[in-house]
Amino acid sequence: QVQLVESGGGLVQAGGSLRLSCAASGSFFSIRAMGWYRQASGKQRELVAVITGSGRTNYGDSVKGRFTISRDNAKNTVYLQMNSLKPEDTAVYYCAADHSDLLLPGRGYWGQGTQVFVSS
Repeated sequence: QVQLVESGGGLVQAGGSLRLSCAASGSFFSIRAMGWYRQASGKQRELVAVITGSGRTNYGDSVKGRFTISRDNAKNTVYLQMNSLKPEDTAVYYCAADHSDLLLPGRGYWGQGTQVFVSS
């Protein structure tokens, strides 16, 4: 089992920045993909960013050029640097991890989520 704990959410003004962290514990040695999804009120969960075991990254179209995902394998932690935040980035952000290089809703491991609110 793998446990994921997110931190770093909060309230920020439009144009500002936040950095989310997700610390993993447990049987982390076989984890490959790690990343972030988000879910806004009344909307489906959507991919924000994923980083594979080899370091390849992929981003949702709405965050490309503004968000950066990174991981520190020594610390079992994945980060999401969010810049130029917009009110539409307001959502609960979930950290996720999987033993494969795919990160899909309904599989793998998920954190409890951290709220990000961007005011206009």
